[in-house]
Amino acid sequence: MSFVIRPSRPSDLDSLYDMAKLTGGGFTNLPADRPSLAAKLARSAEAFGKAEDVSGDDLYLLILENVETGKVAGTAQIFSKVGQNWPFYSYRLGTLTQTSKELNRTFRAEMLTLTTDYEGYSEVGGLFLHPRERAGGLGLLLARSRYLFIRQHRARFGDRMLAELRGVIDEAGGSPFWDGLAGKFFGMNFQEADAFNAVHGNQFIADLMPKHPIYTAMLPETARSVIGLPHPSGRAAMRMLENEGFRFEGYVDIFDGGPTMAASIDEIRSVRDAADATLSATDGQQGNNVLAATGSLADFRACYGLVDVATDGTATIDARAAELLDANAGDTITFVAR
Repeated sequence: MSFVIRPSRPSDLDSLYDMAKLTGGGFTNLPADRPSLAAKLARSAEAFGKAEDVSGDDLYLLILENVETGKVAGTAQIFSKVGQNWPFYSYRLGTLTQTSKELNRTFRAEMLTLTTDYEGYSEVGGLFLHPRERAGGLGLLLARSRYLFIRQHRARFGDRMLAELRGVIDEAGGSPFWDGLAGKFFGMNFQEADAFNAVHGNQFIADLMPKHPIYTAMLPETARSVIGLPHPSGRAAMRMLENEGFRFEGYVDIFDGGPTMAASIDEIRSVRDAADATLSATDGQQGNNVLAATGSLADFRACYGLVDVATDGTATIDARAAELLDANAGDTITFVAR
């Protein structure tokens, strides 16, 4: 396999823009807007170049590259801490139970409450794989490489991690959840609000969104039925998150009602189960199939490979993976079972 994960570069702008046009909407972290993408790449370059090994309002944008063609095949993002420069809003699903003795009945009302409960969390997001490359485990490589990066730069991230999944979008590109709730307060359709948020941020949510709890019984069935459901194309991503230890905790996206998943960073499987070893050779021909990573910050690389660990703790890696990682004997690799 000739694919490697690497940090983004400003020269990736055209490729990112071409991919952003394929997302189909509702993908705030990869807007089809060149200035916004250029700003993301600049912000990512600043994060990879930051000397202080501390957590801040940083964005790390990773690229999946086909090294044989030089083409960008996918992208994924890591936000070191959300809610620092502007609030990070979510809806929390809750239940209000009330009992009438006169009627001898108990009523349970489900409510949506606007919160900033995830302030200070780290976030993984912006995972998108080019449609022509959706095979061979590349989505898993792209997703899990983020956790090896986090493990190698642990001080730059918080205690807990979240991931927002895109909610249900109808055939016309609209959101039943938005149309049934927020759209009534904003005077714009979902596509307009989503595009505005991607480019300008979500301060307009703070300005216009009702602050009182919303009883879901007051929403149309079309909106109620999609609360907490991922977009059909995001079901595989949800399973990957669950396999890593993320769980749905009753929080949904304020735009499309998609589920927010969360986990303790140190309990994420790819963080917890990864190991380090010093390479004794880079021409190994046997071993276990792993996701391997080397380097730090702008020199970070990750790919699939064969790694064999000896009794003395050193390891060998196959020649192709060593080439993709630019790894040599004596280097340290981080790896986790595929």
